[in-house]
Amino acid sequence: MKISICFILNDISTEKCGTSVYLMKKALDRGHEVLVADVGNFSFVYDSLLSINCTYVAKTEKPTTPQEYLKLLQSKKAKKKKINSKNLDVLFLRNNPTEEDYGRQWAEQSGVAFGRIMQQEEVLVLNDAFALSKAFIDKLYFEELPACIKPASIITRNKKEILDFWEKQHQKMVLKPLEGSGGKNVFMVDKHEKNINQILDTIMEGGYVIAQEFMPDVKNGDLRVFMMNGKILEEDGKHAIIRRVSGKGEFRSNFSQGAKADSNALTDEIKRIVELTSPKLVKDGLFLVGLDIVKDKLIEINVLSPGGLDHFHEIGLPDFTTTVIRSIEKKIEYKKLYTNQLSNKTLATMS
Repeated sequence: MKISICFILNDISTEKCGTSVYLMKKALDRGHEVLVADVGNFSFVYDSLLSINCTYVAKTEKPTTPQEYLKLLQSKKAKKKKINSKNLDVLFLRNNPTEEDYGRQWAEQSGVAFGRIMQQEEVLVLNDAFALSKAFIDKLYFEELPACIKPASIITRNKKEILDFWEKQHQKMVLKPLEGSGGKNVFMVDKHEKNINQILDTIMEGGYVIAQEFMPDVKNGDLRVFMMNGKILEEDGKHAIIRRVSGKGEFRSNFSQGAKADSNALTDEIKRIVELTSPKLVKDGLFLVGLDIVKDKLIEINVLSPGGLDHFHEIGLPDFTTTVIRSIEKKIEYKKLYTNQLSNKTLATMS
C-alpha cells in the first residue's frame, strides 16, 4: 500500500542528516510518496482545504543513502508542488520549535497549529497535534509524570527559590531553560561556582528556569530510549536504547555537544520507567518519543522531535526506521478499514 507522507521541518535548507532524513529515506525506499516542507510552507484560505507547498525528490533520482537524499532535496534538482489535505495520508511533524533562531518566533507554534487543522481535515498527524499542543513545553509536560521516576526539581523565575533549592541539594544542581534543547544554556552548579547569579540571569533572559537534582551517574553518560506506540522501539529483537557518553570535562550528554554513542542493555530500571511513562503517552496520542535516563531516573522527555536514530549504526544496531515506517503504514490501513471511526489520538499510538 503506497501512502503519501509529508515531513514538516524547521527549514529544509539548514536540515542536517539526522533522524528525520533517515525516516524520509526509509519511507522512500518502501515505495511511498515522500514530501517535505518547511514550517512556513502552509497556506490557509477560509472555507478551503489547508494546503502545503512541498519539496520532493523526483522518481528518476536514485539516492542510495540518507546523505545523498538530503543533498538532492537541498539542490536545484528538487521538485516543488502544492498539495492539500485530500492529497495526503500522513503529516509527520518533525520541526523542533526550541531550535528556532531569534526573529523566527512565528515558527515555534506554527507546525502544531496547522497540524491541528490538518488533523481536523482527516489527515493522520504524528505526533497527535492536540497532544503536542498540551506537551509543547516538554520539560513542563515531564513534570506531570510520577515523581518516583524523576529527580527532584523546581521550575521558577524566582532566584531565592532556586538558591533555597540549591542549599537543599547540598549546593549541587543542574540549571537549564524550561524551553530549549541540545544542551544549550545547561549548567552544573556546585559550591565552587562563583557566577551563579550571572548564570541565572542568562537563563532567565529566555524565560523560566528548571533547577534539577544533580545525578552523579551522569558522568557515565545518559541513555536515550526511543518509545513508539507506548513501547520501547524494537527491530530484529534489538531495542532502541543508546548511551550518550559525554566528552572529557563535559557533563552534558547531547550528541550536539560532542557526545559519543555506546550500547546499553535493557535494564530493570529502564523497564520500570517505561512502564510508568507508557500509560500517559498512549492516552495523549504521542507516537514517537525520546526518554533521557540516568541510572534509575528519567531526566527529560522529548516529544517534539526526538533525535538519535542516525547514531545507532555506530554501535552495530539497526537504525529502527523500518519499524517506524511499518507502524505508520499499519495506522493508515486501520484508518481506511475503519473508515475514520478511529480518532487521530487512538491511531497515533495503535500498534
